[in-house]
Formats: sequence, structure tokens, C-alpha cells
Amino acid sequence: MRIGIAPDSFKGSLSASQAADCIEAGFRKVFGSRLVAVKVPMADGGEGTVRAVVESTGGRFVSARVRDPLGRRIRAEYGLSGDGKTAIIEMAAASGLPLLKPSERNPLLTSTFGTGELILDAARRGVKQIILGIGGSATVDGGTGMARALGVRFLDKRGKEIAEGGGSLTDLTTIDVSGLLKNLRGLCIDVACDVASPLSGPTGAARMFGPQKGATPAMVRQLDAGLKNLARVIRKEMNLDLERIPGTGAAGGIGVSLIAFLSAELKSGVSLVIDCVQLENRVKGCDLVVTGEGRMDGQTVHGKTPAGVTRVARKLGIPVIAICGSAGKDVQKVHSIGITAFFTALQQSMDESELARRGPEMLRTCAEQVARMMKMMWVV
Repeated sequence: MRIGIAPDSFKGSLSASQAADCIEAGFRKVFGSRLVAVKVPMADGGEGTVRAVVESTGGRFVSARVRDPLGRRIRAEYGLSGDGKTAIIEMAAASGLPLLKPSERNPLLTSTFGTGELILDAARRGVKQIILGIGGSATVDGGTGMARALGVRFLDKRGKEIAEGGGSLTDLTTIDVSGLLKNLRGLCIDVACDVASPLSGPTGAARMFGPQKGATPAMVRQLDAGLKNLARVIRKEMNLDLERIPGTGAAGGIGVSLIAFLSAELKSGVSLVIDCVQLENRVKGCDLVVTGEGRMDGQTVHGKTPAGVTRVARKLGIPVIAICGSAGKDVQKVHSIGITAFFTALQQSMDESELARRGPEMLRTCAEQVARMMKMMWVV
């Protein structure tokens, strides 16, 4: 019996690696030494991606001193894949909302400079690829802080550098890329982005996401005008029209600078992780693939880990079972993408402390029951 085990994390309870261990333990209780478990901790480009890729590839964590969103020095961590060729960076580690007190949240002032410093640190370590997760940012600066850390200069009509933060983007008239650091050339940067928002306008970075980062209605209008101006200057000076490209509005508009200055590509987060951990090669030949996440519902079919894992398994002709913590509205939609059956492991009434304490045991028990059913069906 050979099974692939490729879950996402169960938020508030288990990391992806811990979830995989629990599922293996449940199956092993039934199949014993006959079980060959291929464990591939997974993520979808959001929270937990760095840890999942590091653990799946036998990589390691590294840290660097960078600026937080308000310019204070902190240590931020990112991951390197097992072969050392890929860095996995979460923007939130340097430029995230949790780094600020609620009273400090002001996207007119906050900057992505620290994210640029993490990219630079990874480049200096000789990586060939960077996977950048962009969730949870505290910024709406169009990625200009990130680009500034890498040598790009943003100038006003007097030829002076504008201040950091989204509030100064309306002053921008010229961009100087002559100082863009040479060791970034040839570096492949893939951005885990499953948000389709354009840079500006009603569904853009400022109007859709600015309020959750501390922006008042007046700030939102100023930020949106600044992002429009940034797009205008990029269009004028670099002959790139990026304002309406889906995804450039994610994470405060950082995508527009990543594309313009680093030739980055915006891609499905789970697809990036699938490629990085070589999921297809690792589960090839399995009799069954087990995936899962903390909560499954109708949205699971749209770019979430179970959907990505199922796509790979179906290509290989392998059946898929999903184990989730809880199930929500329209969860039956997962059958339409090829998940044969799903099982819920946890009780929805559990509070966080009970979830942390009993979650592993309940996931093991659920996996064991699934394994008993499979044993009965396959008579192994």
C-alpha cells in the first residue's frame, strides 16, 4: 500500500508537516509495515508556505536584518529549498500587518523596503529562483519601497527622492533604474498571487485592501491617486502598461513594481509550490493520495491546496481522499474537481486551546477510520 500524503496546514492546530505525520500514523495503525507513505507537506502560497517548502524539500531557514514597515530594524526569516537554488519569502515577514500595533497602521507611511532587503539577501546567497508570497502586508506603496531597496530611485519634479510610503506616490515624476543591482539579473522571481485585483480603481489595491491596513476614506483616495500616478510614470518611462493587469492590486500593489523592475511573473500559489516540491514525481506510483486543510468549503476548488493536489493526482490516474478539520458551505463542490470523498476530523465547537491539544489525536483517528474503510474495499 503506497499512499501520497499532501495536506496543507490545519490553522490553529497543525503545520502541514505535522498534519502529514498524523495522517501517516492513522494509516500505519491499520496497514503496519505494508504501508509506504510519501509525505509532501503542502501550501497554497499563503501562510505556512515557507515552512511547508522547507520541510518538503529538506531545506533550511535563514534570517536577515531588515526594516519593518515603519523602518525599524528587525530580524526576518525566509526559507531555502534543499538544493539551495530556491528562496521562499513571505512578504509579511518584513512588511506584514502583524509587525505593527493597530495605532501604527498607516499606509501613507508604511513601506515594502524590508521585502526588498530579503530579496537582496537571497540573491547574494546565489539562489536562482525566488518564490514570493505576498499575503498579509501592511503597505500600499506599489512596491516602491521594495524596488528602492534594490537600487531603483523614485524622483519628484525637482529630482529629489520622494518619501517612502504610499502617501508620496502622487509626487512621483521620474524613475531612475540605473542603480538596479546587477546581481539581480537572471534571477527568476515568481509571485504567489491568487488575487485578480488590478492596481487601481474600485477593485484596486487602495479601495479593496487599504481600509484593513488602516486607511481612512481620505487616505484611500490619496493612495489610489498615487498608484494611478505610479502606473502612469512606468508607462511613460518604461513603455509598460500595467495598471489593469489582474493581480497587480494584491498586497498594496507590489506586483506592479515586481513586474516592471524585476520581470517577475504572477502565478497560482499552489502551482508554484507543486513545482517546487516536485509533487508529481513524488506521488507517481501511489495507490492513493490523501490531501486536506483546516477548513474545506465551496472555495476550496479555487486555487486551494486540495484542488492543486487533486489536479496532479488526476493527471496520474490516482484517486484522492481529503481530510479536513471542518466543512463549510458548498463543500460538495470538491467532488466536481475529482476528490472522491472528504472526511471531517475536528469538532466545530472546539476552542483554540482544545483544538491545539486534541487536534493531532482527532486527525490520527479520522485517518485511521479512512484507512480501515480502504482496507475493507481493497482487501489488503
